[in-house]
Amino acid sequence: MKVFLILFLLLTKGVTVGEEVVLPKPSLKGNVSLEEAIKNRRSIRNFSSKSLSLEQISQILWSAQGITNNKGYRSVPSAGATYPLEVFALIVNEGIEQGLYKYQPEAHSLKLVLSGDLRQSLAKSALNQNFIIQVPLNLIITADFKKTTSHYGERGIMYVHMEVGHLGQNVYLQSVALGLGTVAVGAFRTEEVKKVLKLPSPLEPLYILPVGYPK
Repeated sequence: MKVFLILFLLLTKGVTVGEEVVLPKPSLKGNVSLEEAIKNRRSIRNFSSKSLSLEQISQILWSAQGITNNKGYRSVPSAGATYPLEVFALIVNEGIEQGLYKYQPEAHSLKLVLSGDLRQSLAKSALNQNFIIQVPLNLIITADFKKTTSHYGERGIMYVHMEVGHLGQNVYLQSVALGLGTVAVGAFRTEEVKKVLKLPSPLEPLYILPVGYPK
């Protein structure tokens, strides 16, 4: 019954805050080699507004923080498997209610936390980097540093920064493999981003990753 409800909500664009959107299963085999993806990886700052498929969105999110085995390990290495990163997806795309979603790795699903097109406000908080407005998908990568520093002390801060770099490279390479592009955005006003997205404490934004078709 839950599956049919989710499909109905998707088709009617009637997802409400707190509703869960189960994503298609990620593909574990692609048509582009790792070597090709590395060779063709570039930072893209000019995008088409063309919508992504739900399968593409699913694949990008899986590459960022997806579960990769039955022990709960993820697609990105994490110091002591502390997994301090939380991924939010700002989606303005055909076939799904526009808004800010939280990615839930264990269920490979999205949970709507804020409704509406927040791209202009997000771009403004990111020093008017307006390619954020062009894309149908913006990933906002946040961290709860205490998850790692409680194990490793102050050195855990460095480990979290290393981990978000691993995630960024995964998203870059997965984007290339899907015929898409991205760029790692670190220039933003932290407190403004937190306000725009209403991020709960103790989450701190580290990256914005716009994802779309290169123009």
